[in-house]
Amino acid sequence: MTAQIIDGKAFAATVREKVAGHVTRLKEESGITPGLAVVLVGEDPASQVYVRSKGKQTVEVGMNSYEHKLEADTSEEDLLALIDKLNNDPAVHGILVQLPLPGHLNEDLVINSIDPAKDVDGFHISNVGLLGTGQKSMVPCTPLGCLMMLRDHHGSLSGMNAVVIGRSNIVGKPMAQLLLGDSCTVTIAHSRTKDLPEVVRGADIVVAAVGRPEMVPGDWIREGATVIDVGINRIERDGKNKLVGDVDFESASKVAGAITPVPGGVGPMTIACLLANTLTACCRANGLAEPDGLTA
Repeated sequence: MTAQIIDGKAFAATVREKVAGHVTRLKEESGITPGLAVVLVGEDPASQVYVRSKGKQTVEVGMNSYEHKLEADTSEEDLLALIDKLNNDPAVHGILVQLPLPGHLNEDLVINSIDPAKDVDGFHISNVGLLGTGQKSMVPCTPLGCLMMLRDHHGSLSGMNAVVIGRSNIVGKPMAQLLLGDSCTVTIAHSRTKDLPEVVRGADIVVAAVGRPEMVPGDWIREGATVIDVGINRIERDGKNKLVGDVDFESASKVAGAITPVPGGVGPMTIACLLANTLTACCRANGLAEPDGLTA
């Protein structure tokens, strides 16, 4: 068996196209333009690249992009004052503070100062609680992207056995909540799970989000299972830098029914879902119908 490749890059392009169409209609029918504000503190190179990409794609789908770049030694008071200003700006529908923050800033305090209705990352404690209790919330972008791809591939996920490897607040936990919401039977596994290979072998769906290069080999995967690889790890192989996932793609692709590659799988979906979340936040703020197929 050779696995079907789930092309996240192509799927993300489709999501952006849907978002752009909704934005165009929103402007024509109500004169409203969704706005996304991104706050970057410091000069982390990876964060700078990511913020540039977010700004570019925001403009490409017809939204307003507001970038706020602050010095690395910005005080917590000044950062919170900026967030308060954005919370009260009706032109801003989504706020994202790029992580990680410099060490002197309290990430939890900063995240929880964002208006939950504008928290397009889905990290605010209120959104975490709403998601966990099955209520309407802003959903973290990476798990939302994974869910969209799974729904597209399978249609209904009801009754499927899903194993999520990883228990982070950003991916593992919300991913499990989303799968439960789609009536999967969900196991959250991690580095201390007893007989992890056997646990994974029982899964129809495997979501690997543990942050360890090629940790999951093909002989852990049930034949025909769907594998979503969230990991992005930079390793050196044959004297060259290479990006690999948390799954050993070569061996897993020989037994899985479908698999996401790294790069080109989950990664492109994260920004696409950020744009979708911003559109959703804008619609909710203005009492308008939410876009179909772009929410959990």
